This record gives sequence, C-alpha cells and structure tokens, in this order.
Amino acid sequence: TFTAWCNSHLRKAGTQIENIEEDFRDGLKLMLLLEVISGERLAKPERGKMRVHKISNVNKALDFIASKGVKLVSIGAEEIVDGNVKMTLGMIWTIILRFAIQDISVEETSAKEGLLLWCQRKTAPYKNVNIQNFHISWKDGLGFCALIHRHRPELIDYGKLRKDDPLTNLNTAFDVAEKYLDIPKMLDAEDIVGTARPDEKAIMTYVSSFYHAFSGAQKAETAANRICKVLAVNQENEQLMEDYEKLASDLLEWIRRTIPWLENRAPENTMQAMQQKLEDFRDYRRLHKPPKVQEKCQLEINFNTLQTKLRLSNRPAFMPSEGKMVSDINNAWGGLEQAEKGYEEWLLNEIRRLERLDHLAEKFRQKASIHESWTDGKEAMLQQKDYETATLSEIKALLKKHEAFESDLAAHQDRVEQIAAIAQELNELDYYDSPSVNARCQKICDQWDNLGALTQKRREALERTEKLLETIDQLYLEYAKRAAPFNNWMEGAMEDLQDTFIVHTIEEIQGLSTAHEQFKATLPDADKERQAILGIHNEVSKIVQTYHVNMAGTNPYTTITPHEINGKWEHVRQLVPRRDQALMEEHARQQQNERLRKQFGAQANVIGPWIQTKMEEIGRISIEMHGTLEDQLNHLRQYEKSIVNYKPKIDQLEGDHQLIQEALIFDNKHTNYTMEHIRVGWEQLLTTIARTINEVENQILTRDAKGISQEQMNEFRASFNHFDRDHSGTLGPEEFKACLISLGYDIGNDAQGEAEFARIMSIVDPNRLGVVTFQAFIDFMSRETADTDTADQVMASFKILAGDKNYITVDELRRELPPDQAEYCIARMAPYNGRDAVPGALDYMSFSTALYGESDL
Repeated sequence: TFTAWCNSHLRKAGTQIENIEEDFRDGLKLMLLLEVISGERLAKPERGKMRVHKISNVNKALDFIASKGVKLVSIGAEEIVDGNVKMTLGMIWTIILRFAIQDISVEETSAKEGLLLWCQRKTAPYKNVNIQNFHISWKDGLGFCALIHRHRPELIDYGKLRKDDPLTNLNTAFDVAEKYLDIPKMLDAEDIVGTARPDEKAIMTYVSSFYHAFSGAQKAETAANRICKVLAVNQENEQLMEDYEKLASDLLEWIRRTIPWLENRAPENTMQAMQQKLEDFRDYRRLHKPPKVQEKCQLEINFNTLQTKLRLSNRPAFMPSEGKMVSDINNAWGGLEQAEKGYEEWLLNEIRRLERLDHLAEKFRQKASIHESWTDGKEAMLQQKDYETATLSEIKALLKKHEAFESDLAAHQDRVEQIAAIAQELNELDYYDSPSVNARCQKICDQWDNLGALTQKRREALERTEKLLETIDQLYLEYAKRAAPFNNWMEGAMEDLQDTFIVHTIEEIQGLSTAHEQFKATLPDADKERQAILGIHNEVSKIVQTYHVNMAGTNPYTTITPHEINGKWEHVRQLVPRRDQALMEEHARQQQNERLRKQFGAQANVIGPWIQTKMEEIGRISIEMHGTLEDQLNHLRQYEKSIVNYKPKIDQLEGDHQLIQEALIFDNKHTNYTMEHIRVGWEQLLTTIARTINEVENQILTRDAKGISQEQMNEFRASFNHFDRDHSGTLGPEEFKACLISLGYDIGNDAQGEAEFARIMSIVDPNRLGVVTFQAFIDFMSRETADTDTADQVMASFKILAGDKNYITVDELRRELPPDQAEYCIARMAPYNGRDAVPGALDYMSFSTALYGESDL
C-alpha cells in the first residue's frame, strides 16, 4: 500500500520505486517524493555514492519533515540508509499522515476523525454501508463503491452490487479508481477479505486518496452553499427594503393629502356649519388617525429590524429613497400634528366667534327695533307748526313739551351709541351679514342727526314765541318731567329684562342673578314713584274739572298717559318672573357643565399619571435584567397586553371630552390635563412599548445570529447598566470606555490606546452623537466575538465554482447553484472585461464586493 501511494506521486516526476527500504536508502527519491507532495524545493541533494552522501540526503529529508511540525520519534538517517524496514515504513506513514491526512478537517475535528466523518456523511444515503472505523467497516467493499458512486455515479452501477460478494465489490472499486480517478491499487482484495481486521493505516492511506480526488467537488459544494446563503440574505433584505419604501410612500402620501385639509381656514357663516367641521375633525382624530399612528410605529420597527439584519449579515446600512428617511417621516408627522393643533384651535375660536356674533346680532336687532319704534313719527312731530296759531298757554305748553322731548332725546343717546358700538364690533368680528347691519345702523344714525337738527330748530322757534307766552300749567309740566324719566326707566328695565345673555361659568351666572336681585329690590321705590306720577295726573284732572280749563283733554307736555304707565308697569312685573326662570335654567346648565368638568378632570387626573408611570416602568424594564431575553420579551408582551386593555378608559375619556366640547366648555380648572395631552401620552406609550419589544427582539436576533450565549448577553447587559448611572439607556464616551475595560478590553491611556478607542467609537457612534446605545453596544460585541461572512469569502467561493478563473459563465452558475439563486446572480453580475475574458463571461468579483457595499455596482 505504501509503495503504491509513493508511486502515485513519484510518477508525476517521471520515476517509480519497487522496494521502499532499498529505493529510499540513498535519500534521492525520498527528497523527490517530498518535493512532489509539498510543492516546495528541498536543499540540493548530494550525488555521491558514499555512505556520508546518503546520510546527508536522508537528513535533509528528515529536517524538511520536522520543519512542517512533525515529531520524528526514534527515526534516524542511519536506520533509513541501512535499509531498516520498520523505521522506513514508520517514516512513510508519518509522511502520509502529515501530507495526505493531517490537512483533512471536517467541523474542526482531528485529521483521522475528520476523514472518518467525511466518509460517514458521503455514504449515509446507502443502506448497506455503515462506516464506523478504518478496518472491518470496509471489508465488504461497498464503502469504497459508495464513495465513488456518490461523486461519480456514472462509473458504477451500485444497484447491482451485493453485500455477500465482497471480492467483486472490492475489485470493482479498485479497478474503477485506478482507471478513472488516477488512484493506484494500494490494497489487495483477497488480503482484505481474508483478514479478520484489515490494516488500518493501509485503509486510511487509500481512503485519503479518494478524499483528495473528490476534494475539488467538495470545495465547489461548500462554495455553492456559502453563495446561496449570502444571496438568500440579500434577497430577503431587498424585499424588506421594498416593503419599507411602499409603507413610507403610502404614509407620506396620506400626510400630504391630510395637511391641506387641516390648514384650510375657510370660515363658515353659521354655527351649525362650524359644528359640522368640528364633528368631522373628531371623526378624523377618533377613526382615521389611530391606524396611521400604528403604521408609523410599525414603519420604525421594520426599519430598525432591517438595519439589525444588515449589520448582522455584514451589509451596509439601508439608505431609503430621498425624502423617505425615518427622520423625514417624523418631520412630516410633526407638521401634521402642528397643523392639527392649529386647526383645532381655529375651530374652537371660530365657534366662540360665531356664538359671540349671534349674540351681538340679536342684541343689535332688539335695540334697533326698540329705538326705531321710539323714533317713529318724531320727525313729523318736530316739523309741526302748531305754535303759529296757539294761545300763550298753548305756546308755553308746546315749549315745555319740547323740553320734555329733549330730555327724552338725551336719554336715548346712550342707546344710539350702544347700537353703533355693537355694529362696529360685528364689523370687527367679520359678521357675514355686516352690510345689512351697517345700512340699518347708518339709517338710525342719520335719523338721529336729523332729529337733533329738527329739535334745535323747533326749540329756536318756540323760544322766539315764548316771549309772547307767559302762562303754563305747572302740574302738567311736573307730570311730564317725572313721567318721561320713569317711562324711560321702565323701557330700560323691559329692555334689560329681555336682554339675552351668554355665560361660561357658574360665577358669571351668579353675577347676573345677583344683579337681577338688586334690580328687584328697587321695584318698591319705583312703584312709589309711579303712584306719585299718577297722583300728579289726578291732581291735574281735579284742577281741570274744578276750574273748567280747556285743555282739549290731553297733557300738552307729554304723550305718556297714566294708562300707558300702568301698562308698562304691568309688563315689567310680568317680565321679572320670566327673567327669574331664564336665570335658573342657565344656572342649571352651568351646574351641568361643572359636573362635566369634574367628571373629565377626575378621570384625566388618574389616566395622566398612569400613562407617566407606565412610561417610567417601561424604561426600567428595558434596562433591568430578569431572566433570559425570551423572559423579558414575554414580560413586555404581557405588559403591552395590560396597556392595550386600558384602552376602554381612554375611549371613555374621549366620550366625556366630546360632551364637554358639545357643551361649548373651553376651560377646566379641575385638571391640568387636556385631551390632547392624554392622546399624545397614550400614543407615545403604545409606541414606546412596541419599540422596546422590538429592541429585545433585535437583541434575540443578534444573539442567535452571532451565537452569543445567554450568559454573555446577561454579562453585556449587566456591564452596560452598571455604567448607565442616569438610566438614560445610553453611555457617554468615558462610561463606554469603562464598560469595555470591565469586559476585558485593554485600552490604555497612551496614544495607541486612544487610537483604538477612537476606532471603536467610530463603529458604535458613526453619526458622532456622543452617546452609545445598547443595540450599538451589542452589535459591536457580537461583531467582536463571532465570525461573519465577508466579501473576500464570497469571492473565494465563486472562484472555486469558476475553476480558479477570474470570471464565471452562465452555464457554470446554472450548473452549480439552485435555479432561483443562479438567475439572481445572472441578472445582477456585470460583464467581465479582463484580458482573459470569453464571450458571456461575468464579473463575480465586483458582484461580491457590491453585496457588502464596497463598490457602486
């Protein structure tokens, strides 16, 4: 066997041996054998025939063997030169072990175990083969035939072999190996069959020849597996990138469509239309926005997961299309919420404005109607010339009457000014029917100016005539003077009692009620004044009846009759209880509003701190260690479930908030929390728990992908938490350096140590933010403690499939890789342009570097 093995290599140098102990005695063929199997040149041999020359050559061979790390025990040059068979065979076996078997390694086992494991794997599909050793497992010959059939099925019809015919099986394997695989016959079939335990060294030597003969196919298989693994990772990552881009585009498009709606500030003319806008906005907040909040959170989670997978597979970070970064989406979302906040404020302000406008418009119409009723006929009265034919007493009466009118006119000045002020306020508040209000106000003002001019003109006429008149009835005059203010007071009282009011708090309605009670307290004095005025009129009647004065049956100084005074007084008395009822109803409404405020405040004061407490608890959970990452993940998911179960309380608070808005309540002294605060806090709570769960999932992904043990992960987390003294979830540079030192990193204070730490910081903090997150810390530690595939490894694998060429062909890719992986490569590989290129040659080198972001392909 050893002779055949030696000749299988020596014939490459054009020579052979017949007897090992004789042909190796001069050391020449021994040196030649070592040069052939190692591929290296030995020292120049001695060509002399003397014993000293032979010993020198053998020593050179033994020194070369020793230089390869082989210990030669009790083997000396003299024994080989003297033809010691045992020493010579021991030396040859040592050479076979070192150069034919030692380099065989399967799953980091020893050479012998590795060769045996290789044989077991290759023959595993064959039912009648059970390789357990290098002696009796090979006696039936099926093991040799199975090795050949596994790699070259066309050379042996394995189905026709029989376990009970070992000689045929062995000879078949030896003949095929010699003829087609260039493996010489190192064994004899009869010796193997006839021996209870075949020679282990001979079997190992012969089997190693099969291993080396098929190693090329093994390398190709390994290379293909590596490439398939890398391409599968790339395809999965590309799909995740496409999914991110679509989700980001859809979310940004929704934001783009929504913001113009929220920025539309076109006011409505009616309260009903504005309240419909408010209801539409509530539907948006309650129905349309929450799913988009979830989409935004999921988008960030998908982005973080994708980046983690890219880091774990040694790929460059994913850079979304322009305008679709997570920061871009956050900016767009911030713009949405800013527009949303402004829109809600505008809606509420518009509703307040319209409410104020409706109140002012009604007040304007009421005061204008009262004033127009009073001025009706006044111009015609002032233009009368009755004084031209009147008696002296009539002239004096006319003059007094005119004085009373001027007093009445002055008393109405305040109402005209109020009408003008209300019209001005309606204009400033952009009342939709301002033109008609302005026209009516202008007509009142013009008429008022005309009344003033006519009054002055009539007074001048009467005063000119007054010199001719001396007599006047004092009682009529006194009646007129007292009746006019009292009449004006009653008209003012009726106007106040019918005046509309708008309040927002219990204090305001209580203030109106107090003022009303004060008014009612003045009624007894007013009734005394009424009785006094009626007494004057009665006195006049008595005088007329007594002295038969011709007064034409009317008071010449005033048109206010006792009947009219009594009628208005009765109207005032009827209006008082109506006012009482209106104030009571408004007081009840304000009490209901206060109950709504307290109800909302009680819930908000519980929910707000609850959300804050949950946020703090999530922060503690994310930095504490309790059990495995799976335990933490289960804990967080249970925590998330308990948070989601709290949602009905948020919905109940939303319902109370809607009742408050429908009641037009704009402030609440019972709580500092608004519905907006609660909504934002709730959305942040849901997003935070989802992100925390995603961080733990990414840690599990990192741990499993990098082979990090739970103990290592716990050690990393314990070190990180120890130096994260402010519980912020990040470490500063000095804290991070201390953390690394605690884990065994030797980072000195010298220039070399600073350079090494700067290199590490560039990895864990590429954006130079000055902080290191736990995920970045784990990625760095996993990169330091685990192996990953690299561009060079993928390139070397393609080189094996290409048969050591600098390019690869389409046929080679389709032959060596699964169909989908092969077509993936064909579609993305650039043409090869080297000098040795052939038609259809593809550049696998640039493709390999592009997979890891090292080229622009």
